[in-house]
Amino acid sequence: MTAYTLKQAGAMLRSKQISAVELAQEYLAAIDVKNPAVNAYITLDQDKTLAEAKAADARIAEGNATALTGVPIAYKDIFCHTGWRTACSSKMLDNFVSPYTATVVQNLLDEGMVTLGRANMDEFAMGSTNETSFYGAAKNPWNTGHVPGGSSGGSAAVVAARLAPAALGSDTGGSIRQPASHCGITGIKPTYGIVSRFGMVAYASSFDQAGPMAQTAEDCAILLNAMAGFDERDSTSLEREKEDYTRELNQPLKGLKIGLPKEYFGTGNSADVQAALQAAVDLLKAQGAEMADVSLPQTELSIPAYYVLASAEASTNLSRYDGVRYGHRAAQFGNLEEMYGNTRAEGFGSEVKRRIMIGTYVLSHGYYDAYYLKAQKLRRLVANDFQTAFAQCDLILAPTAPTTAPKLDTLNHDPVQAYLSDIYTIAANLAGLPALTLPAGFGSDGLPIGVQLIGNHFSEAKILGAAHQMQLVSDWHTRMPV
Repeated sequence: MTAYTLKQAGAMLRSKQISAVELAQEYLAAIDVKNPAVNAYITLDQDKTLAEAKAADARIAEGNATALTGVPIAYKDIFCHTGWRTACSSKMLDNFVSPYTATVVQNLLDEGMVTLGRANMDEFAMGSTNETSFYGAAKNPWNTGHVPGGSSGGSAAVVAARLAPAALGSDTGGSIRQPASHCGITGIKPTYGIVSRFGMVAYASSFDQAGPMAQTAEDCAILLNAMAGFDERDSTSLEREKEDYTRELNQPLKGLKIGLPKEYFGTGNSADVQAALQAAVDLLKAQGAEMADVSLPQTELSIPAYYVLASAEASTNLSRYDGVRYGHRAAQFGNLEEMYGNTRAEGFGSEVKRRIMIGTYVLSHGYYDAYYLKAQKLRRLVANDFQTAFAQCDLILAPTAPTTAPKLDTLNHDPVQAYLSDIYTIAANLAGLPALTLPAGFGSDGLPIGVQLIGNHFSEAKILGAAHQMQLVSDWHTRMPV
């Protein structure tokens, strides 16, 4: 009963086929049944959810509802939300109840959306499998012996399991797109700066970007219309006119030029991923799109550049967690220095500690030029590659991940291998580009496979339109886990 798309749920509410309270109750009932197996929600508050639903019903009755009023949504546990625990899936913030609300969450609350709960994630968004969470790993709804991807694994899992019609995620190096691929849903990372980061707990500030996750590209476009906009409280927010991200949904693909980077179609992909990529190429050609061979020669350098820069920013951003002002504080210490050390040793998990140490090292005297400065130069080279490619094409088609979702406990002991799984997603973050993952098939193991559409800055409407046209003639996005 909870297999509605966001658009379907909104239409049912406006036509009064169902009330917001009834819809919320349906999802809460499904969560009670299914969530223990997938561990996708880590914080629920039925009273708050139903109170928001009642307010939405009142708004609908008054005749001033929007397309999103009364529609339930889940929020990744990285977005501050007044009165809700905002833990970032970390022991460090396990007791932190936010006193304010992130701008992007407030934008959706202003539309009348109903909060279902807080979705599981990798601790402080650091991970590719959702196994670094203090609250235990989220599981892939298609096969609970496999990961849902990370760091927005809980957000992807709730949509795939039909425990929410949509969810909010964040993408620092692929954290919306990779779990969307592994769970068989649609997710878009917008151009850096068009969605406010105010109230989104920082991991790597020059990379982090919030984005919608839903069953369809059309749903993502509807959500992005409400999410995007200038915010004076975010120094990286771009001041530009509002736009309608649904405007190209019905635009035919005839004449659209799709770039195929040779570096993304190599031997590093599994046979299943290669087959899904070829099927996507064939589908686009059948709709009149033209293919162009392009090159992104710095692809292999994107991973070392990203992990140097992101770790450096993480070491700075996470220095605020010291046990003095809020969050976890060690019970045993003899002086202030011991309190800092013991608090951070107890409060952070191993992956977070690893990235803090890497970041501190590359920013230290004697290593800044050798590592951090060089990584910044590589970032520019990666961005330049994309601009050269976009002179030859409108959008780029790429795999999202080289394989289907790994089994649980196979990558969390090998951080380098986990980092390599983000090879196809990181470059878009380095360049600040918009990129979307949509379902494109299934592997021989029965797990979903997604492909990416990457565009130039501010081309979200074109990307969403192309994805929507692909979904009109395919059914991968409609399939659900048993």
